[in-house]
Amino acid sequence: MKALVIGAGIGGLSAAAALQQAGIECEVFEAVKEIKPVGAAISVWPNGVKCMRHLGMGDIMETYGGPMRFMAYKDYRRGDTLTQFSLAPLVARTGGRPCPVSRTELQREMLNHWGRDKVQFGKRVSSAQETADGVQVWFTDGTHAHGDMVIAADGSHSALRPFVLGYTPERRYAGYVNWNGLVEIDEAIAPAEQWTTFVGEGKRVSLMPVSDGRFYFFFDVPLPAGLAEDRSTLRADLTRYFSGWAPPVQRLIAALNPQTTNRIEIHDIEPFDRLVRGRVALLGDAGHSTTPDIGQGGCAAMEDAVVLGECVKRHADIDEALRQYEAQRCDRVRDLVLKARKRCDITHGKNMALTQAWYQELSEETGERIINGLCETIQGGPLG
Repeated sequence: MKALVIGAGIGGLSAAAALQQAGIECEVFEAVKEIKPVGAAISVWPNGVKCMRHLGMGDIMETYGGPMRFMAYKDYRRGDTLTQFSLAPLVARTGGRPCPVSRTELQREMLNHWGRDKVQFGKRVSSAQETADGVQVWFTDGTHAHGDMVIAADGSHSALRPFVLGYTPERRYAGYVNWNGLVEIDEAIAPAEQWTTFVGEGKRVSLMPVSDGRFYFFFDVPLPAGLAEDRSTLRADLTRYFSGWAPPVQRLIAALNPQTTNRIEIHDIEPFDRLVRGRVALLGDAGHSTTPDIGQGGCAAMEDAVVLGECVKRHADIDEALRQYEAQRCDRVRDLVLKARKRCDITHGKNMALTQAWYQELSEETGERIINGLCETIQGGPLG
């Protein structure tokens, strides 16, 4: 039995590892000739860490996951601490630590785990067709491949999504722009083992520790889509948008490298009612494109892979295995997409009265409410 995995990102490589554990031969195809991760880093919460362990890649998280032991929110103008607390209760309740990790390192190590030479690069899918004994896919280079099933892990612009859904969904602009990158840890900006976020005016400036003494940073600003901004204007843009913000924010803007800082207009897609058509299944961003506001995009792809692998183990019939995969994942990923969207709107001032109320809540926060919310999301995963 053979699976064709379309996409060699986090979702595709997780799926390949899970299917291999289930005794399924996998061929992995990647559209680009060289993978260049989108975004500087990713939050892998304990549900994702558990999935990586389950898939035999837990050592990647232990080695490259940053030491994030505390969490704090700060006032944007004065820099005063609104709330600061330990994440030890979250670790105790969920059985794992959060691991912010560089996307470059995560992608590299996952490729090495699977075997870079086992991935066929430069294979962009153009179409798929079910056959009497499986699925045929065609690539833009004129070649084709046949498998017993196809796992479409080809990202938020998935070429196979319309085949599964029967229509082409529109991406929805979430209303804000995100700049992100990596910078050396500077404790004059934020403590080295803390996720620190400055909030105000519907904007955010956030720093998370990753490996090798670096912060993953991001700036969020509610803006119209399509502005003529790029790396050549980046520092001036951030200086303008964050004028009057606290000295650590100004220090971060001065320290970042515009040439390695990404500017992304954030989108999501309305949740789908299906993830499977016959023997073709959507996985990861192809099946649930979300905003990054609860840090669960990558974790959800890892969860998909674990559930897929377990369904294939339990059901010898592929069609039934994929139906069970869909049944177990649809509600979970819909919940994550909508939860992220709700958090996005509150954080980014869609209704400033609600955003101001959130700022007030933060000033009264002990950490318990935030940790309870994080645990609820984390423990909704397939491994508890």
